[in-house]
Amino acid sequence: MHDLVIRGGTLVRPGGLEQADVAVDGDQISAIGPELGAAKLEIDARELHVFPGVIDAHVHFNEPGRTLWEGVASGSRALAAGGGTLFFDMPLNSLPCTVNASGLAQKLEAMQQNAATDFALWGGLVPGNLAHLPDLAAGGVVGFKAFMSDSGLKEFPRADDYTLYQGMLKAKELGLPVAVHAESEELTRGLSESALAAGKRGVRDYLQSRPVLAELEAIQRALLLAQQTGCKLHLVHVSSGQGVAMVVEAKAKGVDVSLETCPHYLFFTDEDTERLQGALKCAPPLRSRRERDHLWQRVLDGQVDLIASDHSPSPPELKKGEDFFKLWGGIAGVQSTLSVLVTEGYDLRGLSLEAIARLTAESPAKRFRLARKGALEAGYDADITLVDLGSKFVLREQDLLQRHPVSPYLNRSFRGKVRQTLVRGFTVYFGGRALEGAWGKLARPGL
Repeated sequence: MHDLVIRGGTLVRPGGLEQADVAVDGDQISAIGPELGAAKLEIDARELHVFPGVIDAHVHFNEPGRTLWEGVASGSRALAAGGGTLFFDMPLNSLPCTVNASGLAQKLEAMQQNAATDFALWGGLVPGNLAHLPDLAAGGVVGFKAFMSDSGLKEFPRADDYTLYQGMLKAKELGLPVAVHAESEELTRGLSESALAAGKRGVRDYLQSRPVLAELEAIQRALLLAQQTGCKLHLVHVSSGQGVAMVVEAKAKGVDVSLETCPHYLFFTDEDTERLQGALKCAPPLRSRRERDHLWQRVLDGQVDLIASDHSPSPPELKKGEDFFKLWGGIAGVQSTLSVLVTEGYDLRGLSLEAIARLTAESPAKRFRLARKGALEAGYDADITLVDLGSKFVLREQDLLQRHPVSPYLNRSFRGKVRQTLVRGFTVYFGGRALEGAWGKLARPGL
């Protein structure tokens, strides 16, 4: 007798859609097939689609140190409400930052005490911490995150070209990727200072201070460094179709590079930033409708490796003010990734459900070497999301499980409601609520 059988759902697998049962024993999928045997517990999924749990490779839950901004408990439950079963927490926004063994130990303790889902951790690459990278690798980080422009936090300074070069050489030795926020510091700083000196502090002034050119210049530099060092490179939150095109060209030349984009770059445009103000301030910023459509085409063509939320919340007061340059730059959207892809991708543009599963589960698991994650396969962890594709809903404040009810997706209509989320076979979200408790485990590369 199985521990659990999910009956009759439509499974979303790389080879296509398949109506079958899924058996779970312990914390792993033990069998997939028609009319599997009896179970201690059964879930009727005959009207639902069964996805591998969403793996969000880019979140800022801000713990320890800034839990008033989010916190692991609320952030991971919001992730589960959106069908997420595993998140990668970034090394900055927490205090201390995860740039050495001590910072990693404090981050890991916070995760173990509060995470409702499984988690992985990014280490930081900043000036002066090269000697700490081996300790971070030994502690289980999935890679090292660096900023090529000002991060906005003095605790996490940007990596100059020398630091990035030396960091990539060390990361190559350690067998881990370097992830970069690719925007040119020289261009963004110069354009910002020029605007502020002229008294320009509005939304459009900010958007013009971070043009697509700044992203492209930094991507080009990062690709060259990765090519010369042989380091695995991951480009976070690429906002432009032009940026994706540069990566495709580099891959053809043998550069080991992957890229992510984010739901907000696929859902919103610069015009929405003018309308919603601080709720949509981010870096890189939202682009034109034409650039958004170009990015969507790259997704549809299979040229984007994965999609992550870049959930970066703050207290509401930090998103308000007359000087748009001073507002906190980050979008709260950890709960909406799957909703955006089903609604804007599957429903409106013909993005297949198999592609959605690849972008949100299979690819991040493979790129960051997380064994037994990211697929509906026997022997894999039973990280499973049940979605009602026939259900349409409007996202309301009371639906948000994150700490602050600030989201640009509020009052938007979506298709595809998450009904249930299971992490290693244990239900963490059901019926509109996330269960209280900390069940999350650290996912380490190669394990």
